[in-house]
Amino acid sequence: MSKRVKHYESQYSNFKENLYQEIRARVYGTDIGQNSWITADEQDMFMDWLRLDSSKRLLDVACGSGETTLRINKSTNCSVVGVDVQEKGIKNALSLVKEKKLETSANFMLLDGSKQQPFDAGTFDAIICIDAINHLPNRKEVFREWYRLLKEDGCILFTDPIVVTGMLTKEEIETRASIGYFLFTADGVNEKLLKETGFTVLKKMDRTDNMALIASNWEVERERKRKALVSIEGHDTFEGQQDFFKTCANLAGGKHLSRYAYLAGKGNTSQKDI
Repeated sequence: MSKRVKHYESQYSNFKENLYQEIRARVYGTDIGQNSWITADEQDMFMDWLRLDSSKRLLDVACGSGETTLRINKSTNCSVVGVDVQEKGIKNALSLVKEKKLETSANFMLLDGSKQQPFDAGTFDAIICIDAINHLPNRKEVFREWYRLLKEDGCILFTDPIVVTGMLTKEEIETRASIGYFLFTADGVNEKLLKETGFTVLKKMDRTDNMALIASNWEVERERKRKALVSIEGHDTFEGQQDFFKTCANLAGGKHLSRYAYLAGKGNTSQKDI
C-alpha cells in the first residue's frame, strides 16, 4: 500500500518560497496562488458562470492559501469568505487580507468543509469548491449544507477531479489517494445527489484535459528542481509527490479518472444553462 504523502503540508509550508513560486509559474503559466488543477483562464470562466458582482457574497470551501479567492474578490468586487482545514493555508490567507487591507470584503476561517458551517441559512449568493470535494466525506450532507447556506436564487460551482470513467488498478487508486482522504465517484453520482438535495444541474463540463496537462507540468517542473526540492521536502516526500503527479497525468490522459466542473442552482432556478 502507498505511504501517506505530505503533499498539502509541504506545499503550504513553503508556499511563499521563491522556488515554489517559480515552479508554480512554469506549471500554470500564470501563478494565481493555486494548489489544484485550476488555471487563470479556467477561473475566469467560472466567475462568468456565477455572475458575481459587488452585491454578491461568495463562500469558497477548501480555499487553500486564499489567493485564488482574493483574485475573485478583486475581479468581481464580491465579498468573499474562505474556509479550509489547513492551518498554514488560512494563516497565509489572513495575512494577505491584512496586507491588502481587505478586512471589509474578505475573511478566512479555519473550518472543516465537510461539517456544518457557522453561518445562517441564506447567507451566500454562491459557493465554490475547486478540486476538493473529493476530500470531503458524506457528500450528500455537504450538498444539503450548501443548499441551506444559499440564498433562494443562489448557485454552487465545484470541480470533481476523481470521477471514475475507466478502469483503475489497486496500485493506481492507492497512489492517486496517497495525499489524503479521497472519495472516488462513479460518473453520474454527483448529478443524482444534487437532484436529491434540491439542486437543479445547470451545467457539466469535462475539464480532464486541464488536469492531465497541469499534473504533467508539475512532474516535469519539480524534476527540474529535484536537488533543491529534496533538500526542503526530504527524499520520501519528493518521490511520493512525483509518483502522485505522474499517476494523475496518466489516469487523466487515458480518461480513466476524469475531472468535471458542475454548476447547479438552488431549487427550480430560472438561470439557463450557459
